[in-house]
Formats: sequence, structure tokens, C-alpha cells
Amino acid sequence: MIATGNHAVAYGVKAARAEVIAAYPITPQTQIIEKLSEFIEKGEMRAKFLRVESEHSAMAACIGASACGARAFTATSSQGLLYMSEMVFWAGLGSFPVVMAVVTRALAPPWSIWNEHTDMLTQRDAGWIAIMCESVQEAYDSSIQAFRIAEDRRVKQPVMFGLDAFSLSHTSERLELIGQEEADAFLPAPEGGWKVIDFQDPTTYGNMAGPERMMEIRHSIMERVKDSARVIEEAASEFSRISGRGQAGLVEEYRTSGAEVILVVVGASSGDAKDAADALRDEGIRVGVARLRVLRPFPAEKIRAAVQGCRAVAVVDRDYSFGSGGIIGQEVASAIGAKPFNYIAGIGGRDLSVADFSGIAKDAISRAEAGEEGREIWWGIKG
Repeated sequence: MIATGNHAVAYGVKAARAEVIAAYPITPQTQIIEKLSEFIEKGEMRAKFLRVESEHSAMAACIGASACGARAFTATSSQGLLYMSEMVFWAGLGSFPVVMAVVTRALAPPWSIWNEHTDMLTQRDAGWIAIMCESVQEAYDSSIQAFRIAEDRRVKQPVMFGLDAFSLSHTSERLELIGQEEADAFLPAPEGGWKVIDFQDPTTYGNMAGPERMMEIRHSIMERVKDSARVIEEAASEFSRISGRGQAGLVEEYRTSGAEVILVVVGASSGDAKDAADALRDEGIRVGVARLRVLRPFPAEKIRAAVQGCRAVAVVDRDYSFGSGGIIGQEVASAIGAKPFNYIAGIGGRDLSVADFSGIAKDAISRAEAGEEGREIWWGIKG
């Protein structure tokens, strides 16, 4: 079929047989929950749709559903994610395997409905597995895999996956679905092992914890999030087998072998970066692309291996941490032990084209040849 990124997510959540959908509308994710409500209304999906009064309540409802053993899903964007933030931490630090789609959008003020990744990255320390999608197909595939990852006994943590506003959420592309039997085989009904609330054996949960226990609780989450890297790779491999489509695990490498400059990218504009690499290779400029599909756990070893031996690393950040710099750039610097050329670009939905990525690659090579050390560069500032 031909579908938008938002509708692809809805089809994936339907295939995953989510049992509770709790959501509040916000541009540009509203189409996800609208499509899910349509499936439920038509009887095509057996689930409870909760029309809550805010994003904060949406996540609270998902936590309650997850605590009772139900498969729960929600979606949000931008200001809605910030309003939800308290409960995002409750879900992550409480180890509830909720799944959430985040259609990334710039934060106000000033008001903007356009694309930026800062909103999702504000939640990077909340204990969630975090995935970023490149295409409509990957949005569908990731929405199914997210439940598999979250519910795995080795993980038992919530998963969020991101879609770039409009350039992915509202863009129509070819989408291939898997059959319901294949989806059920990949994602069986959750076992009761992670159920928290049992009315026959009531307990309290999320109560006070003193200093003698808090570190151990946090340490257990650290270990599960770290161990989720293997589960993510396994899920991608198994989904590739049943779907017949190649799947990126933690990092997708594109023409990185022998590259003199490697573009480290995230999200829907990654395809433009690959097109730029192809065009520059035709010009004799050896450019490769390392696409971060997973942001938490951050795949430091994979990135180190991907950029090893190149002359310049150019990280493109569609986000910013004031007083510090590009968030992905900081993570990459920590992973490779050196500051990359960190290009801040596409803020507030400004277009990132093939020409932009070509220019960034050439600029990084030029700076490396001039002996410059890695630093922050705001790309495309006007005036």
C-alpha cells in the first residue's frame, strides 16, 4: 500500500495487538491515534481506547494498563511530551514496558509545528529505549519490534520511537505489511512474569525507597537498558527473516568502508545523506554514512567501529543543548574519544537537502585538511 509515516505506525500497533491506547491529540502525531480509533471503531482491532484530558494522563493510563499486564501504547509530540515528562520518568524508572511514538517537533517559544529532535532527546535519561526511524517502512517495522523489545524479560523497560514531523509523519511512501500470523509469531501474547498488580495478591508499588535501596534500583535499570542492545539486534534479525526486508539494528553503515569523511546522522534526512554520499563518490570524494537508529542505549562501540580510520567525522544534529552543544555530537565525541565536526542544522524544520549534506561533507574534509580540530558549526545561518 501507499501510506504516511503516521498511518504506518497505526498499522504496526494494530499488528502488535496493543490492548490499551491512551492518547491526547497534538500536531503532528494526531493521525496516529485517529487511525487507531478508526480500527477500533470498525472492529478491526480489539483494544480499549482511552480519551484522556492531557498527555500527562495518557502516560498515567498506560502505566496503569501496563501494571495490570496489558499491552499499552500512546503517541505524542513536542509540548505534549514535555507535559507528559513526569510520567515518562515514572514509566521508565518503574520498568513498565509501555511503547510510545514521538513525532518529533520543535519546542516553543516561539510556536512551531515543524521538525526538530530536541523534544525526544529531553527524555533521554528517563530509562526508555529510544529508536529513530528513517522511512515509512521502518516506522511500521519499528512499531512492532518496539513491543518485542519492551516485553523481553531481559529488558522489561519502555520503548519510544521517533518520526520526523511532516518529512516522515505526513509523507506517503510504499509500505509492505506482514500477515497477522507472522506478527503473532514474532510477538506472542505477553507472559504474566512482569505483571505488577495482582488483585488476588495485592502489593504496593512505587512507594518510598531509602538510600539503602535506590542505587540498586537504578543499577538494575542501567543493566537492562545496556543489555537491551542485544535484544534490539535479535529483534531486527528475526523481523528481517519473517518480513524478507533488511533491518538496521543499532547503527546502519552505508559506504563507510574506505571513507575519508563519515556523516553521522539521525532520522528521516538520512536518505538525503546517503544520496549525497553516492553523488560525492561519483566525484571521487569518499563519503560514508553512519545512521544512528538507536539512541538509547547509545551504541558507542558500533560508532567507534564505523568511523575508524576516516579523516573527518561530521555529526549532524537537529537539536541543541544550550551551553553545551549538539546532543548527538556530544555522545559521539564521548564514544570516539575526540570532538567531531558538529553541524547544527535543520533546526525548527529548516530543510536538510542532498546539497546540504554534500556541503557539510566537503566542509568537514576541508577543515580536516587545514588541520582544524573538531568544533561546533551552525549550518545555513542566514545574515
